Amino acid sequence: MAMTPDPQNAKTRSAGLERFKRVILGIDPGTNVMGYGLIGIEQKNPEVIALGVIKLDKFESHYLRLHRIYTRVLSLVESYLPDELAIEAPFFGKNVQSMLKLGRAQGVAMAAALSRDVPITEYEPRKIKMAITGNGAASKEQVQEMLRRTLKIPREQLPEQLDATDALAAAMCHFYESSRPAIQKTYSSWKDFVAKNPGKVR
Repeated sequence: MAMTPDPQNAKTRSAGLERFKRVILGIDPGTNVMGYGLIGIEQKNPEVIALGVIKLDKFESHYLRLHRIYTRVLSLVESYLPDELAIEAPFFGKNVQSMLKLGRAQGVAMAAALSRDVPITEYEPRKIKMAITGNGAASKEQVQEMLRRTLKIPREQLPEQLDATDALAAAMCHFYESSRPAIQKTYSSWKDFVAKNPGKVR
């Protein structure tokens, strides 16, 4: 199910962004580096607004990293007023501690968006790769190259960290998928998230 952007957002966006009918924020959660990418939609054509990473490895405490994620994602939301957030869902790995930390990072990023009533959609990594390249097992480099060509991003403007283009891929995946019947987990508010995920909140 496609989400309807809040018309109030377009009226309050900063100069240069008001022409976009819809803005999508993509997040690639991580505990060392978190990627983000924003695209604007004008007349059904996506355009890159911002692309980068949030470096977290300088913080020794995991809790300080979570705090940094929250404040930076909230800053992105308040600066660009996205209509929707597309976030990569944590994948299941063998290291339970790593999975736990990654899940926390994702949850904090989601909480920052939900605190400003930004709807959220999760996409599995394979789904994102499939949407961008047509291959669910594509490499990060292949995803980046396809995005570079599709969005006409100059090579010199690509961040070194692939986390940034992974986040951009999540935003583009949502752009492609949002007109189709929803099969992803979508939340309209923090209350809605808690109601649909009682086991994740204690």
